[in-house]
Amino acid sequence: MTAHTIAFQGLPGAYSDLACRAAYPGWTTLPSPSFEAAMVALREGRCDLAMLPCENSLAGRVPDIHRLLPESGLFVVGEHFQRVEHCLLAPKGATLATLKRAHSHPVALGQVLRLLKDMKLQAVIEADTAGAAHLVAERGGIEDAAIASELAAEIYGLEILRRNVEDEEHNTTRFYVMSRERTYPPISAPDTVTTFVFRVRSVPAALYKALGGFATNGVNMTKLESYMVGGRFSATQFLCDVDGHPDSPALQRAFEELAFFTKEFRILGAYPAHPYRLEQAASGD
Repeated sequence: MTAHTIAFQGLPGAYSDLACRAAYPGWTTLPSPSFEAAMVALREGRCDLAMLPCENSLAGRVPDIHRLLPESGLFVVGEHFQRVEHCLLAPKGATLATLKRAHSHPVALGQVLRLLKDMKLQAVIEADTAGAAHLVAERGGIEDAAIASELAAEIYGLEILRRNVEDEEHNTTRFYVMSRERTYPPISAPDTVTTFVFRVRSVPAALYKALGGFATNGVNMTKLESYMVGGRFSATQFLCDVDGHPDSPALQRAFEELAFFTKEFRILGAYPAHPYRLEQAASGD
């Protein structure tokens, strides 16, 4: 195993790659073709950590991650918020006037609609942003551009024709940092976030009663996501983030009440809150 290596999904230059470099400067980043492949690399010891996106401020949650995390055998040991700053990239010789097509991931294309309209560019869907940059660089024509990161421009030798072309300035992706080992911050550490999953029993008001313990114990719940399990409409699992340490008295009491109304409950990890989360909380956003 290479020391200080972190896996991500995508090609070099993807926003997940950028997140790895921002959170762990100096580490080697390990590209992976899928979320599952990144998790396998971590489980097999080919890297120390994995950086996996869980939600975006514009596009919402990343469904595959919610499905994969609970059964992965891995633990959340950190979070990272990465500002998504889209750039319009093209090969040398291309100009804004020569462009006719913009290649990128469908989510990225949906975040630059104003640019596409103003420049009358045809949107071309690709598997990911870095892959789009790679494709455009290989073609080398002056009519094709990519919507991708500044890092992708550097890696694939593309020119940045315009920066920050996204429609919304608050475009931010949140990532879970995954590890093979469960590690908690000290119970005395401030601003701890705990992530867990649960399934409620099939009884009236089970969800209401299960969540009541968090309110009565003064625990702030910052995330509650539901999704089907095994393709069954009657089996719903919930993924939650709460403020607090799992060993704190308040959260332990809340978990005791939760367990009474659930048939499955599992803590996925506890970790320090990222500064971006604290800034938003302080500003009231």
